[in-house]
Amino acid sequence: MYEIQDKRRYDLEERTYEFAKRCRDFVKKISRTISNVEYGKQLVRSSGSTAANYIEANEAISKKDFWHRIKICRKEAKESRLWIRLIVVNENNDFRKEQESLSQESLELTKIFGAIIEKSK
Repeated sequence: MYEIQDKRRYDLEERTYEFAKRCRDFVKKISRTISNVEYGKQLVRSSGSTAANYIEANEAISKKDFWHRIKICRKEAKESRLWIRLIVVNENNDFRKEQESLSQESLELTKIFGAIIEKSK
């Protein structure tokens, strides 16, 4: 039983890493308007923070520490969705599809972290 839970934990660790990496790659390709540059910086920070705080949660020294880190993960994933939605992508369908996919992934991560918080109470 422990092995299955441990595998899921690291699957989510990988998923948050991939999310941060996809956000970074997305930001590299967007047009360099003043707003996109600022939103892109924020997106890179918040998506990376989601992944980093999940790693920290896995190494938590107490249940309170775990909750705190997971709540930060949820907050950062939610914030990432805002930045993703604010970035202006022109009529390029590939960018728009990637933007929608990243937005959906951030929403799913927000829901996952919310469920973890509820189940760990």
